[in-house]
Amino acid sequence: MGALSLRVRKARVQATLSQAELARKVGVKRSAVTQWEHPAGTTPSVNHLIKLALETGVNFEWLATGRGPTRCEGSEPIPAVIIDDYARDEHESTALTQFRRLSPSRQRMALEILDILAR
Repeated sequence: MGALSLRVRKARVQATLSQAELARKVGVKRSAVTQWEHPAGTTPSVNHLIKLALETGVNFEWLATGRGPTRCEGSEPIPAVIIDDYARDEHESTALTQFRRLSPSRQRMALEILDILAR
């Protein structure tokens, strides 16, 4: 399944949701869902794709790109994203940027320091 519009529609239909129901769950108007499902329509934002994946129970990667399995294989679904892993303000964003520049051994040291400071 190539087009994002087809994947959005397939996810909604498999979840047995109407366009209006999905729109309510995602926090948009029904016309937005109609646009997302139309081949020449608009593309949902990443935040809306995340909500779509969560509400319809499909894998985010499959919904966004068409790669990977449609659904999680196993008893416990894997969340599309871990919301708490995103920086909440400028300080956390700067810290995360700096942390990612460190070598793996220095990342471990930085985590140990943060652990001590957080006690």
